[in-house]
Amino acid sequence: MSPKIVLITGCSSGIGLALAAKLAKDKQRRFKVFATMRNITKKEKLEAAIGPALNQTLEIKQLDVCDEKSIHNCINSIPQRHIDILINNAGLGSIGPIECQSIEEMKAIMETNFFGVVRMIKEVLPDMKKRRSGHIVVISSVLGLQGIIFNDIYAASKFAIEGFCESLVIQALRFNIFVSLIEPGPVVTEFEMKIYEDAEKADYSQTDPETAEIFSQIYLKNSKAIFSSLSQTPEDVTEVVISSNLGPPFRHQTNAMYTPMMALKQADPTGALMTDSFYKLVFRYNNLLRISLRAIQLLRWQAHKMKQGARLLGFR
Repeated sequence: MSPKIVLITGCSSGIGLALAAKLAKDKQRRFKVFATMRNITKKEKLEAAIGPALNQTLEIKQLDVCDEKSIHNCINSIPQRHIDILINNAGLGSIGPIECQSIEEMKAIMETNFFGVVRMIKEVLPDMKKRRSGHIVVISSVLGLQGIIFNDIYAASKFAIEGFCESLVIQALRFNIFVSLIEPGPVVTEFEMKIYEDAEKADYSQTDPETAEIFSQIYLKNSKAIFSSLSQTPEDVTEVVISSNLGPPFRHQTNAMYTPMMALKQADPTGALMTDSFYKLVFRYNNLLRISLRAIQLLRWQAHKMKQGARLLGFR
């Protein structure tokens, strides 16, 4: 069988890099990967990660999801414009009080996280329809299902793409094209860590002192605890994306720890249960939250050690 042609956006780091390397080094050589990035000078980490697979099962190409000409040129450079699997991974992050973010910064988030995905799909969808086959994967987020305090604009961009894909999936199925939303929780990447590092140093004088204190003293501190307790690695998410290509679901949450949060929203259509629960968790039971996160961290550490021990003994 010919290898499936995969195009991935945002491959200079994080999930995109891990995913491109995993597919390119597939022992069965099931994939031919076109790993793209906006700034091609940042390709060294990917090249180091894939080793001899470079220019064999993987090629690196320049592509800016915010530039239609760049997208068109990249797709045209692929033989017969044939793409079996499009993985939309490129994205921007944003946290903080909205008073401290400019409208231009907000537009940049939407341009990449929403319109960037739409541009990519708009470019490849007609070809997939003609072939009556294809798989469109979007790296979304649990924040596309449930907004979180101080993630207003990022959540809005993910909500937008979730709604777009919900509408698209029905039409796509008519042409034997699958659409999959991958919804991670926190993922430890250099990019995401830098967002939090920058947030700790930022100026919040444009908002009121109480909001600035809530953000710096409650949100940022709890975020560190959440990342250390509940986060996944890019490789964890990669495993889910690959399995989704074997039997494509529409939605796939990669972190089971966030399932109760999603269920809470669905349990009460008025939103009162979810709003009240999150308010109390943030402002009344903050210490209990941190204790719970430490307990989860310990349990996950113990589970990891048990898995390592099982592997040493020859169990899988």
